Order: sequence, then structure tokens, then C-alpha cells
Amino acid sequence: MPKGCPSIAPHRVVVAGEGVAESEAVNSGVRIVIDPDGYRPNVGIVLMHPDGRLFWARRVHRDGWQFPQGGMNSDETPLEAMYRELREETGLLPEHVEVLGATPGWLRYRLPQRAIRRNDRLVCIGQKQVWFLLRLTGQESDLRLDLTDKPEFDHWRWVDFWYPVEHVVMFKRSVYARALRHLAPAARQVAGPAAVPTPGPEFRPQDQIGRSRGPRCRGAGAGQG
Repeated sequence: MPKGCPSIAPHRVVVAGEGVAESEAVNSGVRIVIDPDGYRPNVGIVLMHPDGRLFWARRVHRDGWQFPQGGMNSDETPLEAMYRELREETGLLPEHVEVLGATPGWLRYRLPQRAIRRNDRLVCIGQKQVWFLLRLTGQESDLRLDLTDKPEFDHWRWVDFWYPVEHVVMFKRSVYARALRHLAPAARQVAGPAAVPTPGPEFRPQDQIGRSRGPRCRGAGAGQG
């Protein structure tokens, strides 16, 4: 286990025959799963600069910005899936990061109706995620967005810790707020309270839809794949 990695249950995704629906992963040769409630197991990655700013990336050919994330394969633990997604979406290797924390269980969000593929054999209505907080220990030059044939992102920058909650697509705001609330104490130990301030009592996940207080992007850096 990498240095600094918290205790994370090494469970693998349950496959068909154990009460979970199964489908074939496209172009991967491995199986992916959707649980009986229609949620696909997924990992989310909060990559933090030592000064407390977070990696924020723009999806290819879209205006939307988000954290790296991706679905788990049936033969992976959450930690294994996280390192695979980290490499695919940011170009970073395990030696470029330190794991500071992870959410203790699944955090779920539902897809909007327009994004649900009702004609699929197995219908996925949303994601259930384990979120990881990583500290960048490598160099910014280690970040690469162009390592796969179909990159996820085409641009990135550093943003203030709470900025993503109010700037990610609406249907992910609640899960972002819950993930960052859980990971904030570990981030604060590294970056300090000024970089990761404690949100006030008015900051509640359900309040994030449709609100914007305009948090700042500090010291933006850009990477082009």
C-alpha cells in the first residue's frame, strides 16, 4: 500500500450471480457492474496542490468542468480503480501522489432523465462513488491529459477548495459538497485553515443547486493535452 494511504477496505465489486446485474465494458475486455438499484460503482478523485487548491478540469469538447472520476471494473478494488483513472485522466502515477483520505462508504447521485439510456439492456440511473483525496507530490509537469486515445479533459487549472461545489454541473453539486465536507479535515491538516476554511452553517449540500456566491479561482495554471 502506498505511503500515507488510509485504511480502505479492499473489497472488489460483486459480480453477477451474487445479486448484482452485469454488463460488458465497452472496448475493455473486462466486466462492469450495475447494482440492483441501478447505480454503477465509481471512484472520484480530489487532487490537491500542497497549498490547498484543487485540480479542476474541463471535459473535452464541452463547457463543463469537474474532478476526475470513472467507473470501477468488476475485478478492481476502489483503490485500484482510483489509480487506473488517475493515470488515464491526469497522467499521474502512484509515486506522484499521496493518499490523504477517502470517504468511508458510497456517495450516490442520480443522472438527469435526459442522460439515462432507457434502451440499454441494463439501465444505469446514477453513480455510487468512493472519493479519494490525493496530495500532489510530483511536479505539475507530470500532469498529462493526452495519454489515451480518447482523453477525458483538454484543459485544467487550480481552484479554491470549495469552488467546485458551486461550479460543477447541477446534478453533481450535492455529492461534491458531501465528499468535500468529509475530506476537508484531512486537507486542512496539510494546507492549513486559511486554504481550507470551515464552511458556515448555511453551507448545506441541498442548498447548492441554483446558488452561486462566486468563489475565486486562484493562481490558475493550465495544461493542454
